[in-house]
Parts: sequence; C-alpha cells; structure tokens
Amino acid sequence: MITRQDLARIKSRALRTRMWFKALSKVERAIVDLTIKCVENIRSTVLAKTITAIIDKILQFFEEDFITRAEKVGHEIAERLCAIGERWGNKACSTWKYDMCLIRFLGVTTLNK
Repeated sequence: MITRQDLARIKSRALRTRMWFKALSKVERAIVDLTIKCVENIRSTVLAKTITAIIDKILQFFEEDFITRAEKVGHEIAERLCAIGERWGNKACSTWKYDMCLIRFLGVTTLNK
C-alpha cells in the first residue's frame, strides 16, 4: 500500500535531482500533489494504478545515468543541427550526428541548463 509519506519522499527526491519537471507532465505532477494533500492511504485501485505508473516513470528516470540521458538528448540536437547545416549548404556537417564527443557536449550543456 502506498502512503502519503512514501509519495512525499519520492517527490522530494525528484525535486532535489531536478527531474520533477523534466520527467513528469503537469497532469502527473498535479495527481501526485493532490494525492499527497488529500489521501492518507491509497485504497482506490484506479488511483493506485495511476500513482504506480507515475512512480515507475520517476524511478526509471533515477536509474538512467547522466551520460545516457546526455547522449540521448545530444543525439537529437545533433540531428537537428545536421539538418540545418545541410539546408545551409554545409556538406561536412553530415558527420556531426556520429561524433560522440559533440553529442555528449550538446547533451551535457542542455541538461545543465
């Protein structure tokens, strides 16, 4: 059974690691906040399933290490930069999306904003 204290602990850890706003949508954050404010023990199966899915999402984000997230974000940015560079006529930029140093750099700088 999930209690108010369990949810509050998970929320505080998510806020400390700055992933509360990155990993969860506004609706998911509102569900957790309202559950903490209004419910002592979750007894509803529908609410329990919803909260469990949100907690799983948070815990999955905790398990991913920083470099993996940086590479994922950096790869998306590098792809966009390559597309823009090719539209501008730069033929050499097609190799940027395979450069792991550039991908990690873009990811780390984006995640640290």
